[in-house]
Amino acid sequence: MIKDIFVPFGIIFLLISSTIVVLAQAPEMPRNGVFNVRDFGASGDGKTLDSPAIQRAIEACAKTGGTVLLPPGRYLSGSLELKSGVNLHISRGATLLGSTNIADYREYRPEIRSYNDLFLKHSLIYGEKLHDIAITGEGVIDGQGGAFVITTKKKPERYQNRPFIIRLVQCRNVRVENLTLRNSAMWMQQYLACESLQIRGIRVYNHCNKNNDMIDIDGCRNVVMSDCFGDSDDDAITLKSTSGFITENVTITNCVISSHVNAIKMGTESHGGFRNVVISNIVIKPSASPTNIYGAKRGAGGITLATVDGGILEDLLINNVRIDSAITPIFLRLGDRARTYYEGQPRPRPGIFRNVVISNVIADDAGEFGCSITGLPGHPIENVALSNIRIGFSGGGTAADLSLDIPELPAMYPDAERFGRRPAYGLYARHVKGLTLDNISFQFDTPDVRPALVCDDVESLRIEGFSAGSLPETESLIRLRNTRDALIANSRSAAGVDAFLQLEGAASTGVKLLGNDFRNARIIFKTGQDVGKNALQLLGNFQ
Repeated sequence: MIKDIFVPFGIIFLLISSTIVVLAQAPEMPRNGVFNVRDFGASGDGKTLDSPAIQRAIEACAKTGGTVLLPPGRYLSGSLELKSGVNLHISRGATLLGSTNIADYREYRPEIRSYNDLFLKHSLIYGEKLHDIAITGEGVIDGQGGAFVITTKKKPERYQNRPFIIRLVQCRNVRVENLTLRNSAMWMQQYLACESLQIRGIRVYNHCNKNNDMIDIDGCRNVVMSDCFGDSDDDAITLKSTSGFITENVTITNCVISSHVNAIKMGTESHGGFRNVVISNIVIKPSASPTNIYGAKRGAGGITLATVDGGILEDLLINNVRIDSAITPIFLRLGDRARTYYEGQPRPRPGIFRNVVISNVIADDAGEFGCSITGLPGHPIENVALSNIRIGFSGGGTAADLSLDIPELPAMYPDAERFGRRPAYGLYARHVKGLTLDNISFQFDTPDVRPALVCDDVESLRIEGFSAGSLPETESLIRLRNTRDALIANSRSAAGVDAFLQLEGAASTGVKLLGNDFRNARIIFKTGQDVGKNALQLLGNFQ
């Protein structure tokens, strides 16, 4: 029996030796589905290029699904390509450092066509057509983006060779949680045509280069973003539609954000459009960065909504927003820039902008431009309701501003400062159908003789509970020009104002004043010579 099972010692030695060699060459087997990048050769010293080792860990993890772990350390990396079923987890004490050598980044051009094709080439973390992926952890991703210098002013060259930190395209079931993101060479993160996207608890500081957006949600659907902190030189919470995909079914809540440009921005590109978006419980405060590349140190815009490249913007709710120091707290714009995103694309027609509710907004230290809601002749913004809004403006408007001729500028980039100072210190509305202003209060710090509200070519106007600061030399608190079907109710004139209402334009008709308090006004209304005799009715007002 012993002879039958005897194995020569030399064979046993060879078997043991071969096993030892195989174990030495192969990474340590994952523990509980966790693939530690150090087991795949990552050094974590901040000097050695660790992206090949990290990518090996991602490839191994993708076979079964699980977590690729970056333990404490500093991991220098070029492009990393995520895979389905992989959670890239950057632990507390770990930093993923973007390489400052563009040669360490791969060029990616997604299958989907979009305006980004002109300039988005490189990313630190990239994924396309993946499912069930995540980027999580309490660690840091630092793109070291200040090292990438812009060498030309020409488009699109000035955008190229500057890597994004995160870019995910047409991915499904995506989570990005609890990370600190810093110093991208371009936008910090872009999610293009993704579905079921969750972004929670991230902290972003992006002030090292041009185009330093906080986040760009582009043509995505079914999105939840919550409990985030962001401070960016360029736009902060940014919704785009750079392709035919519409951005829809989006909830953004419980965030504190800062931007030198626009804190909440929608519609720089709007090809597909925006639908069913809810934004709530947002604090907008001045940036911690003492210098700005774009915009203004105090912030150029609070809430900016626009559609200028065709597309639709509809069914938006924005509620509970605190804005500190943004020059223009509210800016709504339907334009006709009509930019195309692929060669031979027909010029898009003006888009549709309708069904927007903005409520419970407090804004202080706003600028001299005021707020505005502006469509185009024949293409009005439709069904906008502003309620429970209190804004304090810097003021400073003079009598010369009363006759300002505001150009239409249909092809302009949708930023509020392009219009300059308006003839109203509070709100200027033009080419609007269906505008409701409920419980609105405007005040100014520096004396301003402009009306608080000017409406031009507005149809179906409802104003209730309106109050605003004014001066004795102010001609009117509210100025309506070519306004049809308007009701002003339960509002009051400011102390010393000359007239509560100034009505102008031959097209003005169906204007009613109901239950208002005019006791502080010298006279109730003024009318232009071209206004029809029956254009204005007064019912039950206090004089």
